[in-house]
Amino acid sequence: MRGIARTIERRTDPGGTAVTVSVAVLVLLASLALPWTGPVLGWQVLAGLAPDLGVLPRLFTFTSVGIGVVGSALALSTRWWALAWVCAVGSGISVVTGVWAVWSRQTVVLDGGTGPHVGLILAVVTMVVLAASWSSIALRR
Repeated sequence: MRGIARTIERRTDPGGTAVTVSVAVLVLLASLALPWTGPVLGWQVLAGLAPDLGVLPRLFTFTSVGIGVVGSALALSTRWWALAWVCAVGSGISVVTGVWAVWSRQTVVLDGGTGPHVGLILAVVTMVVLAASWSSIALRR
């Protein structure tokens, strides 16, 4: 009996927010197929096929895919409260790295480079939605 109570204590119920998280994960995956800067697509940044972009866009792809896709999938499937907190904090960190990535691409434009495109902006906005959603889920308990 005690084991069941303990298991229930560790779980969270995402409720209707689970749909928001699921749609945001799909949008995040779709943003990887869109241009992030110039002709470079998001999945190319993730794969390291565009080494001249710098470290910030690549760091953002790792944090957004790692937390936004993998972490969200694990947290929704296991419903562990600790994973909800990891996703909330990780999504917040990913938002910061995403804003830095956008900023880094905007400053490169001054030197004749390419600025941020729709895929990068969409990914940052999606991570903001995920950060808010996971914070809401984690704070419910």
